[in-house]
Amino acid sequence: MAFLHTATGTSSGPKSGIKSKSWTPYLLLAPGLIWLITFFIFPIISLASTSTMVRPEGAQIGTYVQELRFANYIDAFQANQEQYIRSFIYAALATILALAIAYPLAYMIAFKSGKYRNILLVLVVAPFFTSFLLRTVAWTQILGDEGPIVSTLKLLPFVDESMRLTSTPFAVVSGLTYNFLPFMTLPLYASLERIDPRTLEASGDLYANAF
Repeated sequence: MAFLHTATGTSSGPKSGIKSKSWTPYLLLAPGLIWLITFFIFPIISLASTSTMVRPEGAQIGTYVQELRFANYIDAFQANQEQYIRSFIYAALATILALAIAYPLAYMIAFKSGKYRNILLVLVVAPFFTSFLLRTVAWTQILGDEGPIVSTLKLLPFVDESMRLTSTPFAVVSGLTYNFLPFMTLPLYASLERIDPRTLEASGDLYANAF
């Protein structure tokens, strides 16, 4: 009879076990989902709602009404158009520089590092153990007027004594490149490491160059 129940699918034991396990992924997901909804989704909704409010003409300061229009966004873009364009330019330059530095570094770690691979990976990951703000403050000290770079450059006869690097495009792009360099290096390394060495050998047999 047990065989007949199993063959016909009338046994209730396995089904109850499957049903009880089906809630496990949702229970594991619940804490993180509640956290995201509370501290991410709700603030974004509140910010989006506030961004469409306007102050009626003649109303007291602090009095706003909700209107379903996006004039505030248009005004914000028109008033800060130069800053938006500059931000995109800085982001593009930082991306290009990060790629130019990260690709050779990832290639060396993947194919040329040998027994030093783990050490190099630790050095790449090490900045993640400090906060983004702390790394940025460190760069302000390095590029500051009394920092090592500016102090060394001022020793040269053709460098003006009033030269400074902070609050310049060079400082902004350098800081962005440094902070986001690990995010460029690690994915490139993961992709390069998966390349089958036999593929490189085959390309060499077909007279492919180093590139």
